[in-house]
Amino acid sequence: MTQYLTLQTPHGPLHGQLIVPPGARAVVLLARAHHTPLDAAIAANLAARGYAILGMDLLSAQEILFADASQNVPRLAQRLLDQLDLARRDAQLTDLPFAVLASGDASPAAIRAAARRDTQIHAIACHGGLIDRAGKQSLEFLVAPLLMLGDLGDLPVKTAYDRARPYLAAPHEFHELGPAEDPVLRVAACFSAYLRG
Repeated sequence: MTQYLTLQTPHGPLHGQLIVPPGARAVVLLARAHHTPLDAAIAANLAARGYAILGMDLLSAQEILFADASQNVPRLAQRLLDQLDLARRDAQLTDLPFAVLASGDASPAAIRAAARRDTQIHAIACHGGLIDRAGKQSLEFLVAPLLMLGDLGDLPVKTAYDRARPYLAAPHEFHELGPAEDPVLRVAACFSAYLRG
């Protein structure tokens, strides 16, 4: 079942969709500054594994016009919290654990949101992004296990992870993806290990 959702913000509406397969065992929130066609394939892959998928833009159509909008970690984190609240109001999802799959500029915001919702978010996976920008306090308060995925040779992502690592008390792992490796397989294994619905 697919529902189309809209979240109103002072800077314009955010649009997304919720996919709930029969017997969903958990909910995965796709955290992207702006969603791409590739997200449909990721959502379908995870839905086929029994996960409900909430995919929604973190930036409005107006905000996307500004190059630095995706660097606003506090705003993106608050948008993620608002989306979690929206999902929690759906009766189908009330008793299900949540995970976050973030990418790029949304990764530090996802960690900040997960640190604030430590009883709601049970796992987080980040593909790229400078996670040290989440801030020392958020890194220390993070409870959910973290899987950090870096593309082959992406030194800034690995360096940011190394800067963040001393502050991470939660279980965490860095994995450098091979040239043809599907990141969803790593993400699915992580979520399967930590999510129980």
